Amino acid sequence: MGKFGLQLYSVKEAAEKDFLGTVNRVAEMGYSGVQFAGFFNTPAKELKKVMDDKGIVAAGSHTSLDLLRGDQLEETLEYNHKIENNLIICPYLPEEFRNTGDDYKKTAEMFNEIGQKCKQNGFVFAYHNHAFEFERFNGKSGFDLLFENCDPDLVKVELDCYWATFAGLEPAKLIKKYGERVVSLHIKDMGRKNGQQRSIEIGKGVLNIKGFIQAGEKYDTKWFIVEQEQFDSDPMESAKTNIKNLIDLVGVN
Repeated sequence: MGKFGLQLYSVKEAAEKDFLGTVNRVAEMGYSGVQFAGFFNTPAKELKKVMDDKGIVAAGSHTSLDLLRGDQLEETLEYNHKIENNLIICPYLPEEFRNTGDDYKKTAEMFNEIGQKCKQNGFVFAYHNHAFEFERFNGKSGFDLLFENCDPDLVKVELDCYWATFAGLEPAKLIKKYGERVVSLHIKDMGRKNGQQRSIEIGKGVLNIKGFIQAGEKYDTKWFIVEQEQFDSDPMESAKTNIKNLIDLVGVN
């Protein structure tokens, strides 16, 4: 079974104030891995020491597109190598890379180049979706245009099950379609407030979290990553609730 990690964007205010202390606390909550959303100018050696001391490993790093191109990519890979993270994930596409179907195809070419450099250096490269990728262009979604034009060996999928559902898709079907190419799933539950869909603690919403994980397990998905973006209480407390409820739902981490 894959392991459970926390995307630190979920606790971004705490991470910004005390990055190493936040990693420490996340490990104590029971997460096996931590997925980064920036390193806040922290020396890699200091971060790795905290991770080693607490027995928590890297579950990927969300890395903005500007840090994946040109000379910045080499620096990005060097830092991640030092913390023994081998999964580099582009978390978002600026509009100019996704306005048309042709834009997605051009983006796929760029991703293939990034993925090739990552692979040559011992890394896996993936893309994380939101909802906008499921807009259709001549009958085909941007999501499919992107991944069908990327080399499967060079560009993997981190499927955000919440955003896929939000866009009207069934995550289990997407997982089946892309199979072992899905290296990570983002897991968060969905509730409603004031008539609007929003992310909520796992087990308190309507999504079939256990079904998503079972679908991922069929294809040896390595990481199931908790992420939450809206809160009714302290995000750190929500992170603690999420891992407890997730373990209760599907078993040992």
